[in-house]
Amino acid sequence: MTSGAEGGSGFTAEAAGAVLAQACRVAGVESTGAELLRLGSNAVYRLGASPVIVRIARARDALPDMERAVRVARWLEVESFPATRVLPGVEQPLVVEGRVVTFWVSAQDGTEYAGLGELGDMLRRLHWLEEPDSLGLPYYDPFGEMWGSLRDLSGSVGEDDLAFLDERAGRIQKEYDRLDWVLDFGMIHGDSNVGNSIRDRHGKPLLIDLDDFSLGQREWDLVLTSLYYERFGWHTRTEYESFVRYYGFDLMNWPGYPVLADLRELKMTLWLGHQVSTDPRSAEEFARRVRALRTGGSRKDWRPV
Repeated sequence: MTSGAEGGSGFTAEAAGAVLAQACRVAGVESTGAELLRLGSNAVYRLGASPVIVRIARARDALPDMERAVRVARWLEVESFPATRVLPGVEQPLVVEGRVVTFWVSAQDGTEYAGLGELGDMLRRLHWLEEPDSLGLPYYDPFGEMWGSLRDLSGSVGEDDLAFLDERAGRIQKEYDRLDWVLDFGMIHGDSNVGNSIRDRHGKPLLIDLDDFSLGQREWDLVLTSLYYERFGWHTRTEYESFVRYYGFDLMNWPGYPVLADLRELKMTLWLGHQVSTDPRSAEEFARRVRALRTGGSRKDWRPV
């Protein structure tokens, strides 16, 4: 797993645009008219001259992860699984100015997300697959990245906030170590949520963002949807019930759900902490989230950033 904080210095839209232009020249793809769709853990562009998505990783140590994502995408294509496809004819990943770049077939011209029932069905099908050893999937480790992220926050946020977050992380890890898992261990997407499930031009749902594919407890692929519904209010009850019906299991009925939810929302908050010095919106949202964590307050006003 790569940390969103590592190698983030200087990862601006301007810097990413310069990497994009050079990477496209190397790949033989026209970059004119490229549109920046997202600047987060990756800078994501849709090219104007051809149906291509270009992803530039924020983390400078992302090469092994992106190599694995490309392997996973090619294997899923062989399996006829509905997922994003690597752009053929381009040797990748590319490393340009220290940034790791990958090229993908653009599945849609706009942004249309799949329904939660469709996401649940895709995850159920994904969890049925038996991955080959050749994929080289790592074990999912939620704490290695988290502790590294906390260390890197020193100097970026207040010492009082940092001490609180560190204490909370330690408590969650102790609770996590006592969990009794109920679903099988195996291949997981690692970051499955409605934002990583889209419709293609024919209206068919696809899984995207394959960077976090790994081996872990299947509960991890369900927790974000449960969290978005139960704590954030980002999904309706009807939408959530559709997800549960198609996947076949309601994570919120499992006693370990609150621990995974606490861990996920902490990791989301830590990621924002790395943006506080460069992005006023992230700084405001980080303060809001830490306040809610401290007081046990509602998360209904948390905003996607």
